[in-house]
Amino acid sequence: MDYLLADTFARYCRLQGDEVKFQVGTDEHGNKVFSTAQKNSIPVEQYVQENSDKFLNFINRLDISYTDFVRTTDPEHIRTCQEVWQKLTPHIYSAEYDGWYCEGCERFVTEKECQENGGICPDHQREYQRLSEKNYYLRISDFKEQIRTAIESDQMKISPAFRKQEVLKLLEDTPDISISRPRKQLSWGVPVPGDDDQVMYVWVDALSNYISVLGYPDSEELKKFWPATAQFVGKDILRFHAITWPAILLGIGLELPKNIVTHGHVLANGQKMSKSIGNVIDPIEVLDRKGLPAFRYFFLRHIDSFADSDFTWEKYDDAYNNELANDLGNLVQRLATLCSKNAVSGAAYLGHLDPEFSALMDKFEFSKAINYVWQKIQSLNKRIDEEKPWTLAKNGEVDKAKTTLLSLAQELLKVSYHLQVFLPETATTITETFSSERILPPKTPLFPKN
Repeated sequence: MDYLLADTFARYCRLQGDEVKFQVGTDEHGNKVFSTAQKNSIPVEQYVQENSDKFLNFINRLDISYTDFVRTTDPEHIRTCQEVWQKLTPHIYSAEYDGWYCEGCERFVTEKECQENGGICPDHQREYQRLSEKNYYLRISDFKEQIRTAIESDQMKISPAFRKQEVLKLLEDTPDISISRPRKQLSWGVPVPGDDDQVMYVWVDALSNYISVLGYPDSEELKKFWPATAQFVGKDILRFHAITWPAILLGIGLELPKNIVTHGHVLANGQKMSKSIGNVIDPIEVLDRKGLPAFRYFFLRHIDSFADSDFTWEKYDDAYNNELANDLGNLVQRLATLCSKNAVSGAAYLGHLDPEFSALMDKFEFSKAINYVWQKIQSLNKRIDEEKPWTLAKNGEVDKAKTTLLSLAQELLKVSYHLQVFLPETATTITETFSSERILPPKTPLFPKN
């Protein structure tokens, strides 16, 4: 979801004339990756390459308009991580860690959290591991007040608002955090500068990709694009982005991101997806079922921008048939046919976004913003029925029929202009159809029912 939401925002920014740096990538270090490669009897380098290729193929199929793809095994990224570590040295100390760890989450767990969860990770349904090892620690206490102030003042705004309160509560209880693992426990990671016996904790490595892509520490791109306008994350990793990452940034003297946008989980029939339950929905299967525009439409309109939302095949098919096919597809086919029959020449629309739409997009309320556009589509369908241009033509009011159809076509172009941030492929087809010298209906319906 985060890549789809980020893509929507990136397209919106470009529409307003902004230059966009949109980074995606794969986190490739850590015990989870290494142990999975071993279980599959694959060299870890081959495993991460295959995973990266699969991921890149998937986001390309989603038409994600990224500008940069980062792998955390890239040499430049590793160099940045080590630069970050060295800059953080005044805030790092060595100590024994004796406590709990979740390999699935790849994070250390406090005694309090372990007890509250009965010793079992609620996300992975596996017992926490008891670890006793010597690690390096980042002194979070050096930055707590600055982080709290930044969150409370919305200098680093967390959306939605209720997540802001969650983070502030978490921040109160956050101890100094372990930022390394002994090489004998974790060999697959970024080496700690000056200590061959330790590798960096995977989250320090993963989070640094936001600035490694910008050539930290002294590139022009860093000056130009940092701080990030927005970072899009799942609710399960919010603590790392809203506490650990700000501490790192403050420790190396960089500004905090302006917005951290948090989305919920996609549920399957009201339950969290789980391989053990057997209710995991394969996104490739969803893509193949009705195509890319249908995929983007459902997950942007019917999956809430912030909260947990439910996916079922029945809901998906219903949205396709009753909304995409009936509301939009039928509107395009019907209006283009009427324009063709009445020799209406290409319409025009000098693009600008409605203030109401922009207000929603600026607050990252994407599902509400696409609802706004859909109301315009439904209003256009209603206008055609009320104004009856076919009756005007039949009664000899040809000029009035043409004027009516041209007005409807111009309004649809306006809708298409707004729609392009969500459904770029569909918006392009609509724009080309109604702005051409001779308006003709698409040879095949935009959303054929089957």
